Amino acid sequence: MSKPEEWKSWEGRVVEIFPLQQWLGGSDHSAVFLTEIPGASQRAAIKLTEAGTGPDAEHQASLLRATAKLSHPNLIRIFQAGQSTIDDTSVAYVVMECADDDLSQILPTRPLETTEVSALLPPLLGALSYLHGSGLVHGRIKPSNVLAVGDRLKLSSDQILSMADQNSHHRRRDAYDAPETAAGIISPAGDIWSVGATLVAALTQNVSFGEDAQRDPGLPASLSEPYRTIARECLHLDPKKRWSLGQIEAELKPETRSVPAPLPPPPVPAAGQSRRRPAFPVTIATVIVLAIIFAFSYFRGNKSGAKNVDPAPPTTSSQPPAAPPPVPESPTTAKASTTTVGSVRNQVLPEVPRSAKSTITGTVKVTVKAQVDPSGKVTSATFKSAGPSKYFAGLALNAAERWEFSPPETDGQPVASTWLIQFRFKRASTQASAQRANR
Repeated sequence: MSKPEEWKSWEGRVVEIFPLQQWLGGSDHSAVFLTEIPGASQRAAIKLTEAGTGPDAEHQASLLRATAKLSHPNLIRIFQAGQSTIDDTSVAYVVMECADDDLSQILPTRPLETTEVSALLPPLLGALSYLHGSGLVHGRIKPSNVLAVGDRLKLSSDQILSMADQNSHHRRRDAYDAPETAAGIISPAGDIWSVGATLVAALTQNVSFGEDAQRDPGLPASLSEPYRTIARECLHLDPKKRWSLGQIEAELKPETRSVPAPLPPPPVPAAGQSRRRPAFPVTIATVIVLAIIFAFSYFRGNKSGAKNVDPAPPTTSSQPPAAPPPVPESPTTAKASTTTVGSVRNQVLPEVPRSAKSTITGTVKVTVKAQVDPSGKVTSATFKSAGPSKYFAGLALNAAERWEFSPPETDGQPVASTWLIQFRFKRASTQASAQRANR
């Protein structure tokens, strides 16, 4: 009996208080089952690995317990970890959130679109920033460990390592592992390599470029900017030459902005319909999300011609009122204040992937309240009405931040203003219109 077959034969057994329900998959080294947490309604998964003995086993258990204390919106939550025995096999177990899908299930069928990658990187970078700031490294960033839980993208957290965990047990297993891991070297720079490899895999479905650990890899010619630059700077053979997380985030701008980005959408149900199980956000997207969402992620707005945008409604009568008789100026007579209402100068429509449009039933409406400074720039944007989908709401909020206005004037001087921008997402088109609002 092979090891995966042996793992699967454990269905129905119990580890401590956690039943091994449906077998979800495994390898020679580990297996994952559905389980349930007594007294809780949340779905969970339990991962089993063969435990060593002596100090190594205790170190493994200690690290898992420490990982269970981590809390970040883009890390899979761990509920409990420990060691147990099934038959005569000693196992380490970790009970964690059950993911809906992972990126490795998407890439065999198609590469991600650039907008989807723009959504994938921020949450990934945000989770890594949290780990590195805690003295930890992920150590195994790859498509199968980029997961979707509901509408949020998360990194696996059951293999996280301490930066102090330098030993010969670590080996380079594939092109996603930095070359120096072959010597047991674990560092944040190794995670940066893995980010670069995952980025290239997401866009090209290929990581064979990273198999030669003797020189900086050559990148596929199809990579576009800014992803080509990011990948190149992540994939230096010398760890000291690799970019920091901050440099990667800076290179993404203006593709990313300080707006929480949702992951690709669950289908928007028609009235009376029940929600289906959400698709993997990359459709991830999975996944900007995002510091982002991810902290937090960001989508790039897409400038579009006026043919897809409803013009702002007129706010003044076509017939100007008759001018009043002149009032002689005197020290006791104040001049009347004159104002103009302002108008939209530049409209930005969200760029919606084809895969996301196909989930729309009817019209998804999102209204954003934009605060505009006297120069006509949007200084902040908040939801007036977010609508039924976090995904489309995030696209709208990001696009609204890039609108520009001809500001209203009072006595010839431009003044700050407030605008309501409504976005209407349909399968065939995306439209928007704006009108002045009271502060």
